[in-house]
Amino acid sequence: MIHNAFLNPFDSTVYHWINGLAGHSHLLDVVMIFFAKDALEIYAVLFVVAWFALPKKDIQHRHALVVAGFSGILALLINVVISHIWFRPRPFTVFHKGTFTQLVPHSADASFPSDHASGSFGFAAGSWGHNTKWISHTFTVIAVIVMFARVYVGVHYPTDVIGGMIIGIVAGKVMWKFQRLLFPLTSFVAKVFKLGPTAKVAKHARSSTRSM
Repeated sequence: MIHNAFLNPFDSTVYHWINGLAGHSHLLDVVMIFFAKDALEIYAVLFVVAWFALPKKDIQHRHALVVAGFSGILALLINVVISHIWFRPRPFTVFHKGTFTQLVPHSADASFPSDHASGSFGFAAGSWGHNTKWISHTFTVIAVIVMFARVYVGVHYPTDVIGGMIIGIVAGKVMWKFQRLLFPLTSFVAKVFKLGPTAKVAKHARSSTRSM
């Protein structure tokens, strides 16, 4: 494993600028802590809400949700591989006490890339161009807030979350290359909840999915 504690001027400057906002507004701190800690739970709720909010017969957009979910999972798996090859210490283990504000406790594991940013952008990127605007836009806005929040609370460098964003986007693109493999899962779950089109319409939907 490669250990790298090198601190570049960009990370140092932007980290202190964003993290310097912490501790001045209780309301803002609470909001940022919420998004920094509970991003995956937020997306879990959104996936469930979106799944049941879509029109009953809409199989294609439900399939896009499934692909987006697996995009986030793939992004996290990529992070595991990277963190076992290259270790970057957390900013709160590098900067001197008193020069930063850490709002949430965190283990001193690998800082790069950010799991929260990777997973969030995996979910968002997996929905781009394939789902309704209210779903893809909501996923993306939350992903951006999560990126900012992870630096705000003091547990990531800016390039940690930027790297996570890139990994999430790549994961989303990759998953859509293999989306056909996930369609049986989409169909099965939809049938469990008595959602999706009739058999005749489902055949048409599969043909449409193949053209994605």
